[in-house]
Amino acid sequence: MSSTPTSVTVPGPAVPARALKIQSRLRMAATWALIKPYWKSEDRLAGLGLLALVVVLNLGIVYINVLLNEWNRVFYNALEQRDYASFKVLLLRFSWIAAFFIVAAISRQYYTMMLQMRWRTWMTGRFMGHWLGHQAYYRIEQTHTTDNPDQRIADDLRLFTDGALSLSLGLLNSVVTLLSFVGILWTVSGPISFALGGTEWTIPGYMVWFAAGYAVIGSLVAHVVGRPLIGLNFQQEQYEADFRFTLVRLRENSEPVALYRGEPTEQAGLRARFDRIRANWNQLMRYTRRLTFVSSGYAQFAIIFPILVAAPRYFAGKMTLGGLMQTSSAFGQVQGALSWFVDSYATLVGWKAAANRLIDFQEAIRVAERQDLAPGGVRDIEVEHTGKPQNGITIDGLALALPVRAARSAAVGQRPLVAPFSLSVAPGERWLVSGPSGCGKSVLFRALAGIWPYGSGTVTMPDGARMLFLPQRSYLPIGTLADALAYPDAGTVHSAEALQAALRQARLAALADQLDVFDNWALRLSPGEQQRLAFARALLQKPDYLFLDEATSALDEETEGAMYRLMVESLPQAAIISIAHRSTVAAYHQRRLRYVPQDGEAARAAQAGEPGVSYRVVCEA
Repeated sequence: MSSTPTSVTVPGPAVPARALKIQSRLRMAATWALIKPYWKSEDRLAGLGLLALVVVLNLGIVYINVLLNEWNRVFYNALEQRDYASFKVLLLRFSWIAAFFIVAAISRQYYTMMLQMRWRTWMTGRFMGHWLGHQAYYRIEQTHTTDNPDQRIADDLRLFTDGALSLSLGLLNSVVTLLSFVGILWTVSGPISFALGGTEWTIPGYMVWFAAGYAVIGSLVAHVVGRPLIGLNFQQEQYEADFRFTLVRLRENSEPVALYRGEPTEQAGLRARFDRIRANWNQLMRYTRRLTFVSSGYAQFAIIFPILVAAPRYFAGKMTLGGLMQTSSAFGQVQGALSWFVDSYATLVGWKAAANRLIDFQEAIRVAERQDLAPGGVRDIEVEHTGKPQNGITIDGLALALPVRAARSAAVGQRPLVAPFSLSVAPGERWLVSGPSGCGKSVLFRALAGIWPYGSGTVTMPDGARMLFLPQRSYLPIGTLADALAYPDAGTVHSAEALQAALRQARLAALADQLDVFDNWALRLSPGEQQRLAFARALLQKPDYLFLDEATSALDEETEGAMYRLMVESLPQAAIISIAHRSTVAAYHQRRLRYVPQDGEAARAAQAGEPGVSYRVVCEA
């Protein structure tokens, strides 16, 4: 078999110009809305205390720089005068100043990192809470309103909190430095006089104006050159996350890929996604090169610029060598403070890209929450708690639909799938749900679980009813076997004896002594073992209503029958509702819910697998 990769096209343009423009927006109000909540949260006192400590340390470092600036003047004057005694004293003074600077710098870095982690911890908890709350994670995946939420929580939150602190503290440091050194520079630079148009002009503190003009010009040029980097960084994060997700998905599905001999196709798909990364990176390189040219040239010329400007006064004998060095140092501090925007631009664009991704993610979560809380429209399906004794599930006028997204809009519409029907399921009843693939059987289960917002009608649940849904492929968390078996409970909720007994009843006795083994059980167990593990989970949870969505599709008929008999015998009072295609499953059910196309033409379309077919439900005894 040839190993040459086949051609695979990854949908979507590599670098859409309109999207790049949108992603490059600053969105400052929305960014502030991301920053503000932590500083009003329950952790604000600790956060504000750490912030105050870091600010004090920043101020201390600025003060030390002021001392160093004065030391420069005295030290170089001593050198010019060949004053050896003062030279020795000044070296000792420098040692003390340097020691305090080192302690302050180390402390500032340490407590800044501590504050970064506290802020990130709080924001991670908040985002995860909203993402998992109202089952927003599920709704987002259904409507595809945002990509790679895992990357946004794990990476973008880290970049956002780290960048916000480093940039804001850097800005504070620049402001304080400017206020501390602008007076020094104004004094030591003195005035400059020149004739222009027959008039004598004098500019007091002329070095301050040169520093301000130099910084303003550099900032404007840096913004014009570097602004596209915001959108490009946004896309780079997205493409990197897509590539990483594809690699993880290949690892998790290694066996079916190997059985299909799908390596060439997978390699081509991975290369196509990596080509997106490379194409976007090439643009990043070009714009970064331009920005680096501006920032590096700006920084290098700033080294000699104050000497050039101050040289006429020095050579005229109006300034000592120490004064020249102090002026150069003060100019560097003032110019550096005014150049915060230029020096931080590369960091700023990366931070703003992360902020924009978090803003989009937060908006997608809010949309999902609104869908869950809305009393009408897409959230007509309701679960009512009656306060009455357990008397079964009542379905009244339930109509099911599928979401339909407009081609050029984020709005989600609905396409009818199942005509309204009513039904009652009493405790202990056994219902079989049957019909052609794609008719909405699984959608019915999702509606009964309260996670399907598309449709209308009312579902009345008895108070305190325990419901358990076993899909065709149950979720098995990475962890110990006990945790995988007891999910969503922790493995410690049940005794080892109860866990082992459930495994033996589900014909998994070989696993009974592995309860404490940590593994990715979804990859280690075969599909049939995973389905039997789900039945063992049902034995532990003892639900009042058990929903089986092709939960025995990977089992042979004899084992399938054994699992159904186990449920019937172990949970005699539980209502069991099953979706299955095998006729042998019918023997374990007394009633049937059958999906049929609405009319003859629809029946033909359904057999041909054509889209847009709607169904009605027939209840059979």
